[in-house]
Formats: sequence, C-alpha cells, structure tokens
Amino acid sequence: MKVTEVKIYIVRVGGRHPVLAEVATDEGVSGVGEAALAYGTGATAAAGMIRDLAEEFLLGADPFRIEALWSEMYDHTFWAKGGGPIVFAGISAIEQALWDIKGKALGVPVYEMLGGRCREEVRVYANGWSFRCATPEDYAREAERVVTDGYTALKLYPLSSPVSASIDPHGVIRHVARRSIDREFEDLAVARVSAVRAAVGPKVDVLVDVSGELTTDAIIRLGRRLEELDIFFLEEPVDPFDVEALKKVSEHVNLPIATGERIYTRYGFRRILELRAADILQPDIGNTGGIMETKKIAAMAETYSMRVQPHLCASPVLTAATLQLDACIPNFLIQEIYPYRVPEHYEIVDHPPERDIRNSYLPIPDRPGLGVELVAERVRPFLWAQCTRA
Repeated sequence: MKVTEVKIYIVRVGGRHPVLAEVATDEGVSGVGEAALAYGTGATAAAGMIRDLAEEFLLGADPFRIEALWSEMYDHTFWAKGGGPIVFAGISAIEQALWDIKGKALGVPVYEMLGGRCREEVRVYANGWSFRCATPEDYAREAERVVTDGYTALKLYPLSSPVSASIDPHGVIRHVARRSIDREFEDLAVARVSAVRAAVGPKVDVLVDVSGELTTDAIIRLGRRLEELDIFFLEEPVDPFDVEALKKVSEHVNLPIATGERIYTRYGFRRILELRAADILQPDIGNTGGIMETKKIAAMAETYSMRVQPHLCASPVLTAATLQLDACIPNFLIQEIYPYRVPEHYEIVDHPPERDIRNSYLPIPDRPGLGVELVAERVRPFLWAQCTRA
C-alpha cells in the first residue's frame, strides 16, 4: 500500500475553520486527520505545512509505517525540533490520517492497535456555553441550561471581557488583554464563578479557564479566592511556557492545576513533569504530535501520578481521534467537548461523535479507524490544496 494523494480542506463553518487532511492510497483506503487550529489564527499556515509535509515525506510512502514517518517528519523538517503549533499541527493531522488508514485496512478501531480499551465511554464536560455571558446572572442562567441538558461538569472563562464588543459575530470569545487585573474586575471574576456554583449546586463539577492571561501574583490572589468554591481544576493559570511560574502557582493555590493545550510533543511536557508543576495535563492530539505522541505524553504523566484531560476544540474529526486515545489511557480524567456548535459544524462527517452524548457521557466509537468519514459534498467546496504523485 502506498500514499497516492493528499487533499487539504480549510472548512469555514460557524466562525470556525477546521483544517482537515484526507490521505488516499493505491488500494482505495483513505484516512482523515485534523490540525487543531480551528480557532484563532494559523489555519492557512497549518494547511501549507500539511502540503509541504505531504510532498516531502508522505506521497509514495507506506502508510502503515506510522512511527517511521513521524520520526522522518520530526527529524528532517529542521523546524520541528523546538517548533510550535504550525509544524506540529501539520504532523498531527497526517499522523491521525495514517492511523485511520491502518485501522480501516485491518478492520479495527485505532484503540485496538494501542493496547485496547480501558473503558467503553468517557465522561465529558461542556465548554462554549459561556461565550456570550457578561454578568454573573448571565453565567448562572446559562449554567443552569447546561445542567438541564444533562451535563455534570462545565467550564467557564471568568476573565472574559464584560463588554459585548469582546465577542465577535460568531460567538468567538475575546479575552481581556490585561496582564494584571484591578480589584473591581477580580471581584467580577469571582462573582461569575460564585454565581455558577450557586446555580448548579455542589454535585456538578465547575472548571475554570484563565488562559494564561495574568501575572503570577494576580492569578495567585484570584486562585486563593476561588478555593472555597470547590473548583474541579484551574486551567492555564500562567503563560504556558513559563514553567517556573506554573510551579509557583501550584505551590500557592490549593486547587488542581491543569495545562497543556499550547505545549507540543513529549519534549515540551518534560519540564512540567520534572517540576511536578501541574496536576493535570491537557495535550491536544491535533497539535502536540498526534495520537501516539499524546499516548506517550500520557504514559509519562502516569509515572508522575498525573491525570490527562485531552484538550479538544475542533471538528468532529478530531473528536473521533481523541476518543480513540481516551479509550486506552489508564490515567484519563475527563474529556472536553463543545456541544453547542451550529448544526453545520457536525455535518462534515457521517457519524459525528458529539451526537451520541447522553447524561454527560460519550461512548467510544467501535467502527474501523477513527470511526468517521468525511461527507464529500459538505467538504468539497472547502478544498484548499490537492497533492498527488508526479
């Protein structure tokens, strides 16, 4: 079996732009993967990286040699060593597609090739519900709706700007651009979290994400005020590359600390583990190097008695890939999910996993490969590039 073609899509739907790679072979088996840059900036750059990697390393290669191809891309792109989201998002999308091909060719889900399932379903928490909230009352009302929908865990962003101008027409959150907050805004942040806790009661888990936007002293002060609200975890309290600051926060705030969505490969996580600077790691399969790389990160975390909550903010393609990993890592904690996207977001694949959520649990798909196929008529208008063998 040889790779004969790679199609790259930049899908524009609901204010998001998932970057998808569809890899075809000479035996009629194809696979799909996603670069986890569906929000923010970088979609075109990631698509270009997939194209460059495909033309340099993938076309004509044996798709079953996943580890060898990953090592080739890592060792010989030059920019991968020490690289950031663009390089590794491209590698991640290709790597997922290769696992999808292999699973389909062998007639098994990807998790069967990674040690088999540890669980048949995963607990999920709802994200994205608070993006248009401003007042504590807004947060409380929307949190109640999420719980009514059956979720037993939810995440909010208490530092989002209190003015509506911070939210674009598609509902994409724009955080406050301030490294330090005054007492008034700190009080508002605490009031938002307090309102959510009061609205959902003590049995629902509340997660707080501050996106690394504050100085160390400010987040320690805020974190200490949140301790009495029984927070499930405090996410990305500092700049993700300032591991020493992360360690300081974890030592001064009595809350579980989570981080990792902007850390790349096992090498990027090593210092966090060595310093025990966090309690929960959040690697993203779509930008940290792919399925196997994330499994290796989870195994490293296991040796430090840490749990893993894979980051996920992309299309159903990446949801399907992430669930394959969730199935087979012993130290899995909970899975992030965005259940309130526009309907078109879920229509790019034939079996969007998100539609199977019941009572805050999501079953692991048992179809071959990742368990999803692109719906051709939905993605065709978004074809960005097509690479074929000369």
